[in-house]
Amino acid sequence: MPTSPNRPTGMFAFTLVWLSQLVSVLATNMTQFGLTIWVYEKTGQATALALMQVFFITPFLLLSPLAGALVDRYNRKVMMMVSDLTAGVGTVFLLVMQATGQLQVWHLYLAAVLAGLGNCFQWPAYSAAISTMVPKAQLGRANGMWSLMEAGPGVFSPLLAGALLPFIGLTGIMFFDVATFVLAILVLSVVFVPQPQRSEAGKEAQGSLLQESIYGFKYIFARPSLLGLQMIFFFGNLFAGIGFTVLAPMILARTSNSASALGAVQSAGAVGGVIGGVIMSAWGGTKRRVHGVLFGHVLAGLSTLWLGLGRGVVWWAVPLFLGASLIPWINGSNQAIWQSKVPPDVQGRVFSARRLIAWFTQPIAPIIGGLLADYVLEPSMKTGGFATMFSNLVGAGSGAGMALLLAVCGAATLLVGLSGYLFPVIRNAEDLLSDHDAAVPVSAEAAQA
Repeated sequence: MPTSPNRPTGMFAFTLVWLSQLVSVLATNMTQFGLTIWVYEKTGQATALALMQVFFITPFLLLSPLAGALVDRYNRKVMMMVSDLTAGVGTVFLLVMQATGQLQVWHLYLAAVLAGLGNCFQWPAYSAAISTMVPKAQLGRANGMWSLMEAGPGVFSPLLAGALLPFIGLTGIMFFDVATFVLAILVLSVVFVPQPQRSEAGKEAQGSLLQESIYGFKYIFARPSLLGLQMIFFFGNLFAGIGFTVLAPMILARTSNSASALGAVQSAGAVGGVIGGVIMSAWGGTKRRVHGVLFGHVLAGLSTLWLGLGRGVVWWAVPLFLGASLIPWINGSNQAIWQSKVPPDVQGRVFSARRLIAWFTQPIAPIIGGLLADYVLEPSMKTGGFATMFSNLVGAGSGAGMALLLAVCGAATLLVGLSGYLFPVIRNAEDLLSDHDAAVPVSAEAAQA
């Protein structure tokens, strides 16, 4: 792999990029906090906030495979800049509207679409770039740092935004957000991001943009070990999504709508995510990474089961803290496997397909969870239906049906992790799949970026 002596390289270059992205994500979360308050004061409706998420995720679901193909076709560093720039344009637009007193709710939907478009490129571009920037032995640490970047700002951004809003207002916070976008792009411009070598898979994947867009799915489905790992996440995300849909209403129902109780539990989860990211960054995960995926799901399932059975703030906060601290280990281990096994020149397409499969559960799980809680389990607990046979485990009264659903989802997640050990193609995935750098590349050319 070529190096550039005049620019930061390797783990040092990745750390610089990570720091700039950490600051940028913190500022973006502060902006989202301020806009959430602004929207609710303006409309008094939760629907307006929900629509922002709809406008964000729709472009991702529709265009992610296309974005993955473009990431593989063109310069990785340029695509990383494009992802930041696209989201930054939306923030600049909102800043101008706010500063001139013209900001309207529909403007936020337009900015959410731009942010969703940027996210289409960001995850595959950055994930694939890590594979060429960071030595294979450091992939676990690098992915732990990335998990920390995703979790850490969620703890501190509300505090910082709440402290700064009275002094600099929403306009000042958005200006800071725009400045951090510029910083992130400047850092990318000075570090060295190697282009991947051409592999056999990359040669096989060449074709029209449509053919390259669907190649990621073909690649995964042709390799049972990768498909098996993805199914672990598909079902794990499904059960987690169903269960955590009812977590907040369960806590509110069982604490007489105590906002402080809900806040305390959610804060415990956020802190757990940060601590888990710090540990993974320093540790790098187990040598056998598949254990991080499978046993991590087992432990996460146990913590979710505990959440459902728990009664009281402490008995919810502790398992949520433990469960959140496992996420960097699970995700970092899985990411390191894929980064090691999939040739870097097709990772954009493959990783986009991965995420689309995993995120497919996002619009489904809340609907399932809400319907089961509102129309099946909660009424059954109140009217003496079948669910009351579990009252010794989860108690009775308001929130008991949701607690039962959370416990069942925890047990199901535990079984998902255990099931992976039953299938050799999953538990032996690291042995059955060759590392991409063990194969002889078709072309050793690698352009500097």
